[in-house]
Amino acid sequence: MNAKDLRIVFMGTPEFAVPSLRALVEGGYRVVAVVTAPDKPAGRGQKLHRSEVKIAAEELGLPVLQPEKLRDPAFVEAMRELRPDLGIVIAFRMLPEIIWAMPRLGTFNLHASLLPQYRGAAPINWAVINGETRTGVTTFLLNHEIDKGAILEQAEVTIEPEDNVGTLYEKLMLRGTSLVTETVERIAAGDIRGIEQQHIDEATLRPAPKIFKEDCRIDWSHEGVRIVNFIRGLSPYPAAWASLRKADGEPSTAKIFSATFESAEHGLPCGTVRSDGRTCIRVACADGWIALGELQIAGKKRLSVRELLLGLRDIGEYAFE
Repeated sequence: MNAKDLRIVFMGTPEFAVPSLRALVEGGYRVVAVVTAPDKPAGRGQKLHRSEVKIAAEELGLPVLQPEKLRDPAFVEAMRELRPDLGIVIAFRMLPEIIWAMPRLGTFNLHASLLPQYRGAAPINWAVINGETRTGVTTFLLNHEIDKGAILEQAEVTIEPEDNVGTLYEKLMLRGTSLVTETVERIAAGDIRGIEQQHIDEATLRPAPKIFKEDCRIDWSHEGVRIVNFIRGLSPYPAAWASLRKADGEPSTAKIFSATFESAEHGLPCGTVRSDGRTCIRVACADGWIALGELQIAGKKRLSVRELLLGLRDIGEYAFE
């Protein structure tokens, strides 16, 4: 079967899904509809905000479906009328069986890890937080369990020491785009066989649960490498943070976007701040110093340490908690 003849329904919401959608359309694949999240009020004016996928779909002239509920009979019927051969899901909601089982060739998902590792909502973050040096993207068939369907294809991506979530996101988005079209071609050719995720010792797997604000707080009593990986794994979003307090003052918070580690013995309480007042802010941790690169104190702009110190002359009177 010619892959370009398949009737594809594409489902996704954020920017991560957009390059794959564009690649399918520009490559001549037959995307018959796009399913994405409903428009939502955002900003001060509470104007309706379209998802990144909807914006791209409209630019590409594709029909868009935006169901509030995926089991809504009207949406289910609209899907049936599309007569899909294949469903593709990238960063979307969990689908009910009535939807993912509808295409005659099934529905596959693009996930930003090398499954079965890092199942969950934040695989890119957790791979960096845990100090991994490799990750990748996986296409797999949807089934009743989250991220546990049969694996179709995988591609590995190296995590460089200078990578953070932002840079790794770009790499995975690019590699995932080509993996999606490769998977479509192999499904159409009938030469791909899913590898079931069975008989796996769950204790050997690292999860990737959703990250909340309190999960992003830095613990300065940890080892320096662990802290730097934690900062990288949350930069630029949602961003690692710490409480910052001046002696006898009210605490503030600071988001930290980049840092390096300097091994040393210092005998000081973790969180102690040292600075030359011009170019360097260092924070004591369990086995040395964390040299801050970029940070944002609550109510201020994101600045390099050098820029921050131009207006914060008394940094030595502060400590991180």
